[in-house]
Amino acid sequence: MEKEVKVIVVGGDGFCGWPTSLDLAAQGHEVVILDNLSRRAIDLELGTESLTPIASMQDRISAASAIGAISWSQIDIATEYERTRDAIDHHRPDAIVHFGEQRAAPYSMIGDRQRRYTVDNNARGTHNLLSAIVEIDPAIHLVHLGTMGVYGYSKEFGRIPEGYLDVTINSTGAETDILYPANPGSIYHMTKCLDQLLFAFYTKNWGLRITDLHQGIVWGTETPLTVTDPRLTNRFDYDGEYGTVLNRFLVQAAIGYPLTVYGTGGQTRAFINIRDTAQCVRIACENPSRDDRRVRIFNQVAETFGVAELAARVAELFDVEVRPIENPRKELPSNELEVENDGLLSLGFDPLLLTDGLLTEVEETVGKYRSRIREDVILSRARW
Repeated sequence: MEKEVKVIVVGGDGFCGWPTSLDLAAQGHEVVILDNLSRRAIDLELGTESLTPIASMQDRISAASAIGAISWSQIDIATEYERTRDAIDHHRPDAIVHFGEQRAAPYSMIGDRQRRYTVDNNARGTHNLLSAIVEIDPAIHLVHLGTMGVYGYSKEFGRIPEGYLDVTINSTGAETDILYPANPGSIYHMTKCLDQLLFAFYTKNWGLRITDLHQGIVWGTETPLTVTDPRLTNRFDYDGEYGTVLNRFLVQAAIGYPLTVYGTGGQTRAFINIRDTAQCVRIACENPSRDDRRVRIFNQVAETFGVAELAARVAELFDVEVRPIENPRKELPSNELEVENDGLLSLGFDPLLLTDGLLTEVEETVGKYRSRIREDVILSRARW
């Protein structure tokens, strides 16, 4: 392990942020969580809840004290800039991990209020962090959880590189690289594209050290740490707005609900297990970017699968029906996806794969809380 670091985790109460915070603390790093608890508020707004019971943030932190040095403050980085800046100035972290964005594409496309909230929260929060880092200490390493969705899902430029596309200028023959052309598929993905431009600008002008992790779709729910105490249990979202496709399939299988495949199911996506999300973010924090000239971008993915292929695998494993439904989203009916992920692999990332038997482990969690499943929230209400 690299030297112990002090890390502020923005959004540490969330699905990815909580297990990452625990993982960092367990490795001897000092963790300070800043969170506005907005994910809990959105549950109330949508009339949904995590399949797994979630303890209060106070109880979570109390239980986590047995794992390592971890504390929490309720701060909204998008609307409380002075408090955000003061917290960073007080703690003087080596790194800030930025999970503090509204993370669901379907939620961002429900309607006017959700569109505006997603942009206001995500763009303002990211910019506030960058501005505060410039004022307090430009040496602070910012680690941001991005998304593979910034690339779009096309082989127009071949295999998807890690952030930058090598190009040749026809008029001069000069060779260079550019930020991969953004192609967002939702308001949420658009905000992640805006993040990229903010990062590039702040790196160019103030030499900030930034690592942007373009993550695939996360599946699974628990890690070896979250299962050690019921108060540490992680979220498990299965509703149509926040439930990622594989977790949603597993919940449907548990109750004999046909697996709902959008359209042809020919959409190929990149996937990563929740344990690997925590591992990758920790690796990034322990190995800070040394480049103050451009943003370091890693593709945080383990493997790729077609949606129909995933459905068939779950259907065979749990003996349920697959039922294609009209696709509520504007997207290609099918696509191929080849992704480079050499950066994290070179730093020691050892990914878990679907073949590692974790599907049945997740199914055990679903079975344990089967009585909490509500069929009426499984399908997405967003249409675009």
